[in-house]
Amino acid sequence: MSLHDHQCRTAQGEPFNFGALRGQVLLIVNVASRCGYTPQLRELERLYRRYRERGFTVIGFPCNQFGRQSPESALDFCTLSAREYQVSFPLMEKVRVNGGGAHPLFVELRKAAPGVLGTTAIKWNFTKFLVGRDGRVIRRFAPRDGEAVLREALELALDEG
Repeated sequence: MSLHDHQCRTAQGEPFNFGALRGQVLLIVNVASRCGYTPQLRELERLYRRYRERGFTVIGFPCNQFGRQSPESALDFCTLSAREYQVSFPLMEKVRVNGGGAHPLFVELRKAAPGVLGTTAIKWNFTKFLVGRDGRVIRRFAPRDGEAVLREALELALDEG
């Protein structure tokens, strides 16, 4: 199964067509509203606006698995993100990223790009996965990795194909 074949829903509960993103570079992120890394939403939005014309999309999935730092509904997360951080990139349904109830997309992302020492579990909010135009996972980024670290890898991915 390709990453583009996964079934996801938007924060509004509508089916999201990942297949329409074939040929784009994606940054898939588990996001939260009350995390020390939440201000990264502003950085992610800057990257999205800077590179979207070159075929780049950020996709955020609210997740409440780490310290219950995103207790609100996905819709409320959208409202907060737009108001506080001017987020315009796609925000999806609230998901689990680890454990038996993990969303299949994150199961695949974790397997394709293990973390430190080969662990597959996601350790915290704002773990980021860079996906190439071909749907292949290029790299996993740690929660602390911000705009400056992402930009170099992103530009390389955009220049490929």
